[in-house]
Amino acid sequence: MAKETKEKKEKLSDKLFYKLKNCWEGIDKKTEKDVEELASSYKQFLNMAKTERECVDVISALLEKNGFVNIDTLKQKTLKPGMKIYQNIRGKSILAAIVGKKSAIEGCNILGAHIDSPRLDLKQNPLYEDSDLALFDTHYYGGIKKYQWTTIPLSMHGVFVNKDGKKTAIRIGDDPDDPVFTITDLLIHLAKEQMEKKASLVVEGEDLDVLVGSRPYPDSSANGSEKEKVKLAILDLLNKKYGITEKDFASAEIEFVPAFKASDVGLDRSMIGSYGHDDRCCAWPALLALITHGNEKTAPAKSLVCYLSDKEEIGSAGNTGARALHFENFLNLLCGGDFADLRKCFLNSSMLSADVDAAFDPAYASVFDKKNGSFLGKGISLSKYTGSGGKYGASDANAEFCAKVQAIFDRNNLQWQFGELGKVDKGGGGTIALYAAHLGMDVLDCGVPVLSMHSPFEVISKIDLYTTYKAYIAFLREA
Repeated sequence: MAKETKEKKEKLSDKLFYKLKNCWEGIDKKTEKDVEELASSYKQFLNMAKTERECVDVISALLEKNGFVNIDTLKQKTLKPGMKIYQNIRGKSILAAIVGKKSAIEGCNILGAHIDSPRLDLKQNPLYEDSDLALFDTHYYGGIKKYQWTTIPLSMHGVFVNKDGKKTAIRIGDDPDDPVFTITDLLIHLAKEQMEKKASLVVEGEDLDVLVGSRPYPDSSANGSEKEKVKLAILDLLNKKYGITEKDFASAEIEFVPAFKASDVGLDRSMIGSYGHDDRCCAWPALLALITHGNEKTAPAKSLVCYLSDKEEIGSAGNTGARALHFENFLNLLCGGDFADLRKCFLNSSMLSADVDAAFDPAYASVFDKKNGSFLGKGISLSKYTGSGGKYGASDANAEFCAKVQAIFDRNNLQWQFGELGKVDKGGGGTIALYAAHLGMDVLDCGVPVLSMHSPFEVISKIDLYTTYKAYIAFLREA
């Protein structure tokens, strides 16, 4: 009788409880190979694309290689089922689509991620000299712990644009023979007062100055009285190689990012450590999911869209962020140009806001809600809402759409897990979901759990990356 009761209890437990397993358990050799191939392609992407501009360059080339046509070069006005198109938004965000058999008015299946990441931007007049050292003055971009950006190797990426509109790309610090840059920190021997400060004040924003040189320009005068000779030497180097002057910094977009490459983490190589996982670990599988459907022989039933936006880390502002009109204009193109039809398209569309979630970290367990948090190695994370201070800044997906997405993943044997960005009053954050929801479409945050988010070296699980990729494929096909 006791044995029968125990078996009944176990069956009831299996039926009613949602039990998460480690997704590495039980995978076959073929799947393991697929996981590693995806991880390898992703690491290559991370190393090639450390800024939003570089992301767009790499993504545009990959789209064209797979038959997508830039709409700016498209001769025909009528879009036919199966056509693959994309639009480059000012070199900093990108939209791509496969035209479906049904009218876009009946709705599109959309994956939306962002390709900007926290970093250090140069100010408009950044170069100065102090104590025979040349330094760049920066303004940090996005939410960072400022002390994490000192004493690490940094690389310099971006563009200069002259008065004639000529654009000069710059990338220094990533190749093995390149010099790197760094931000100094106070030696521990003199840091007694510094160590007593709040973490937010240990290094202040105005102290994030990048060290760029110490060798003075050769002095031809007898007494060596010229000032700022190190600064002059740096400007001379930049002028000879890139043809720029100090004035050109005012219109430049120069970013400093970690110089190290994406690497496998752990003796078992089960994880990837890198700068920029937030949100490129969702953008990359979203892009590949669209390309995968584009390689099928027949057109999809609904139009499929992948939107990779800029400026999410600072509120999706500006004319390349998700709050700009480019997303709406692109969908309007799919609808045939009638804005009345576009409104119907919004109401009938489904979107996954493909963004990362905070993975539970046992070292900092006190700020996480373990029952509702996501974990490394347990699959794609679904966050019904993000926001902070009582869901402020969240889209808060409705129950019907949450159930629909979960059912798609269940049908495809893809493990999903609950996601919430820590305990209720401990912080919070946002995504592009609320801007899509504002248009009237169904949207749910859905992506890869990340350790050490917004740090110079974030960590994800390879199996979560793979599960997310497969989940995005299933969503595009079945939503």
